Amino acid sequence: MMTSLLLLSLALMALAVIGCIYRLLKGPSVPDRIASLDLIGVLLLSMIAIISILLRTSVYFDIILVIGILTFIGTAAFARYMERGVVLESGDDESTR
Repeated sequence: MMTSLLLLSLALMALAVIGCIYRLLKGPSVPDRIASLDLIGVLLLSMIAIISILLRTSVYFDIILVIGILTFIGTAAFARYMERGVVLESGDDESTR
């Protein structure tokens, strides 16, 4: 019973990833594309966690952590780019205060 529910959730998440890829390619605006890319990262995290549960192993936890960190950094960089137009600013931070 539990295995079939986990497999069903994997299938539904795969469909969600396909929908997000469509939104990523056809999105009407850049924020839509950024949100879909972030959601793809979260769905991949969830899918790897479910696979880890199905295989009864904790080997994939490091992969989940790395993908989570990269997803967060990517989303923060895109948000900063949308807000300011640049990701990294040149100059000394203390001189701008």
